[in-house]
Amino acid sequence: MARGAPAANPTRGGETARALRIWALLIAGSFAAGAVLHALGVLTIDHLPPLHGHFRVPPLALLPAAAFGGAAVLFLPALAARLGFKSALLVSYGCALAWTLLLAISADGPAAPLTHPQEYLAVLPAVGDDPLGWLATFTRHLPDYPTHVRGHPPLPVLVLWSLAALGLPGPLWAALLVIAVGCSATVAIALTVRELGGERAARRALPYLALTPASVWIATSMDAFFAGVGAWGVALLVLGGRGRIARRVCWGAGAGVLLGALPYLSYGLVPYLLIPVVVAVAARVPREAVLAVLAGAAAVTAAFAAAGFLWPAGVLATHAEWAADPGAARPYLYFLFANLGVLAMLTGPATAAGLARHGPGGLRAVVAAALVAVLALDVSGVTRGEVERIWVPYALWVGLAASLAPGRWWPAAQVVTGLLLQGLVLSPW
Repeated sequence: MARGAPAANPTRGGETARALRIWALLIAGSFAAGAVLHALGVLTIDHLPPLHGHFRVPPLALLPAAAFGGAAVLFLPALAARLGFKSALLVSYGCALAWTLLLAISADGPAAPLTHPQEYLAVLPAVGDDPLGWLATFTRHLPDYPTHVRGHPPLPVLVLWSLAALGLPGPLWAALLVIAVGCSATVAIALTVRELGGERAARRALPYLALTPASVWIATSMDAFFAGVGAWGVALLVLGGRGRIARRVCWGAGAGVLLGALPYLSYGLVPYLLIPVVVAVAARVPREAVLAVLAGAAAVTAAFAAAGFLWPAGVLATHAEWAADPGAARPYLYFLFANLGVLAMLTGPATAAGLARHGPGGLRAVVAAALVAVLALDVSGVTRGEVERIWVPYALWVGLAASLAPGRWWPAAQVVTGLLLQGLVLSPW
């Protein structure tokens, strides 16, 4: 060995291999047990458990996404490392948009999932020209609404109503909003990583954020919109920790509004709030900014209460609807581990390899916070299946561990995982 050359570390190599074996066994075991339960008639509403979808032969329409993914693997890491940081963010966001849209186009297009009669858009006629009146009676009329509306707070519907009120109605505009906001999490999370682990760590994370396998469900589920809102709430929290007090208060209040909106977008985002708490501690966010965050979040709660929607009442009503839904009869123990198999698919093999490595303390802390939040939801039992969309906001943060994986070809593994998920699974989202 040449003098000064680094010696190989067999221990670290063994840890990576072991992590990859666990990743593969978790996914394979989830599908194998799911196939048995489906054959026995225990799982009747899922045809490809643990995923809510069907198996299909990869279509030729997937070739443009494959070609773009291959080109991105070759060029994006170098561009993210060498361009000015703002340019690197812009290029990575553009790459995330292109990758996500090409995956969606290979199926029925980005707008198709939002046209389902159980989706949010189906309830807009009930909102009519009186969104405040609809909001005040939301809990009372919940049993009359489509499945996704019954399973969520009212804010997703109000977002889509506002989009239509601005002259952008219909599923295509809604899909473009969801994808644009969902992909923007690439930028928001990278900005947060820069504050926690430095610019080099943020640059290394960009290709993994842009080419995440979770892009399959960023196009198109409303949970991708939730992911973008949450990511920008965390980013504003840490960015507002710098500068003068006025800046801290303004940015903190903005972060509070976004983070305070999360429980009104999805009840399943309550554990997500652990992420900004950990980030605030790791980044040592000043007290003024923290108080502004709390004030912003309180303002959201007060606004909904004043409009007639009380969050606890919404939780109780939704839980009653969930308990009567066939999904609540899914076996708890199977999905307790199979949901983690879905998370493994969304985050890819590079994340498994990265979890076996050491990295900046702040980066590891936020990944750990996201994992704890997922486990809390998983153990609760309210996420029995269909988590490929529910996990999206969490998977983007867990996927930061991929940037710690050794070697240069891990982005290729992420792209291949995304292509396999899109090509082999026909998903309603």
